[in-house]
Amino acid sequence: MTVAFVESATARVRASTWLPVLGRAERVFDRALSGVGLTCATWAFAASLVPSLLPRAAWQQGVVSGVTVAVGYGFGASAQAVWDYLGIPGLRGRVRTGATAVLVGLGLLGAVLNAWRLVGWQNELRRTFGMEPTSATIWPVVVLVTVLLATALLLIGRSIRQLARASVGWFGRRLPPRLSRVIGVGLVVALFWGLWTGVIVRGFFAGANAVFAPQDTIGTHGSVRPSVPERSGTAESLTRWEDLGRYGRVFVRGGPSVANLEAVNGVGAKVPIRVYAGLQSAQTPQGRADLVLAELKRTGAFERRVLVVATTTGMGYLDRRATNTIEYAWNGDTAIAGVQYSYLPSWISLLADQEEVVETSRVVFETVRDHWATLPEAERPALYLYGLSLGSKGVEGVLSSVNILGASIDGALMVGPPFVNELHDRLTLERDEGSPAALPVYEQGRTVRFLDEHGGAERTPGPWGPTRVAYLQHASDPVTFFSSDLAFERPEWLSDSERGPDVSERMGWFPVVTMWQVLLDMPGADSVPDGFGHKYSSEAHLRAWVAVTDPPNWSAERERRILDALEGR
Repeated sequence: MTVAFVESATARVRASTWLPVLGRAERVFDRALSGVGLTCATWAFAASLVPSLLPRAAWQQGVVSGVTVAVGYGFGASAQAVWDYLGIPGLRGRVRTGATAVLVGLGLLGAVLNAWRLVGWQNELRRTFGMEPTSATIWPVVVLVTVLLATALLLIGRSIRQLARASVGWFGRRLPPRLSRVIGVGLVVALFWGLWTGVIVRGFFAGANAVFAPQDTIGTHGSVRPSVPERSGTAESLTRWEDLGRYGRVFVRGGPSVANLEAVNGVGAKVPIRVYAGLQSAQTPQGRADLVLAELKRTGAFERRVLVVATTTGMGYLDRRATNTIEYAWNGDTAIAGVQYSYLPSWISLLADQEEVVETSRVVFETVRDHWATLPEAERPALYLYGLSLGSKGVEGVLSSVNILGASIDGALMVGPPFVNELHDRLTLERDEGSPAALPVYEQGRTVRFLDEHGGAERTPGPWGPTRVAYLQHASDPVTFFSSDLAFERPEWLSDSERGPDVSERMGWFPVVTMWQVLLDMPGADSVPDGFGHKYSSEAHLRAWVAVTDPPNWSAERERRILDALEGR
């Protein structure tokens, strides 16, 4: 009896001591962190570790995981808040705590399993891309970036929530409860939307422009300015060397010499014509277009066999893999014209300069084309358009213009078309049945054909022309295949039957997660070897130009000699 009494008393003491503590812990836990939010966060973290289009550096994986964890937690916490607000019955007390612990534990187990496999998955991708392997030493950076970023985003979210509560409380003392909630939350949303679109975004673009504009003067006083009259920026040129911009100067002083061309193609080579107008060359797009036309006339460009109106990217960059290859293919009997439209690098221009690139492309093309159309058809050069990345959107702007119907062009090459290209998206959506989204066939390839690193024009044996339009793209290029639809819809290019050869079989689709993965692949899309991501090789460019322009007396041996010269072999 004494023993029973002692045991009973001990049990009552334990209960009176620990039960309130457990209760308080559960209440603190509920106020501090959402159980449903934690459950979604752990599962989101596990999903964020699976492979994407490109291999990831440690910091990139940390950013992907940090954003994904924060979004997962926010989704779960919001769902729980709505559930509780509506008064829907649910688990309570210890049962709720236990269920949460089990679900979080399962999420953590999935995260641990995926973490164990992460290095192996990344090394599989790296082997495919020809990159050096990584190791488990990436994990400290991954964990640190994930925790810091997720915490920062959580604090920002909670600050917005507290501001909304304060706003609702202020209106609640003056208005009916439901109306105060609508007005209070609506004002906070409007405030942050206005800050984002009107202050943060514009301020970022203005600041970026101020930062990158001085870089346009790099190389102004270099001693390597061209001396041949066939280039802009020379003594004979109508455009000043100082006004061409950083990449304009790189463009006009580059390319193969006559000796280089004749070493590959034999005698008869010409000095390739390269003309360019920078942002400082004239105040308006029309002024720069007029200057380019005058330069084309001065250099005798309309007497060449091929004339390319090229739309630049960002700060005025033209890829040497595109310009050098067409000059080799035509033994220098070419003229290439470029115009700068921005001081911003391409990844910022993709967001800020969509209207500028389309407007500049149309003005330059129409100015050049109007003169070209007055020349005898048998004597004028074949006219082509070229654009890389955002530059391809400018080319699409020209192709969609009704003015092009007055005088046809001979073709166009668009490389690495970004996700903002409406024509590209429409052609992919309306592709011929049975052709893959990563490399579509449109209307049996009569006008438009899609190429990749290994060619593709020959997949459609029917006639191509008289106008030949080609898209050169990689299935692993996130700049091309990103879409906000990835958040809630599995893309066709991830299905087993339509997956490209450079897309990992282990890449799956997860709501929201895959969108963030592909979005955050974009900053590193140029950091991979040629032939993957947003890096297009000289070989791919050469084959694309040959397919579009059809140079005379072409052969596999000539292609090999040109590639050897381009690669310095």
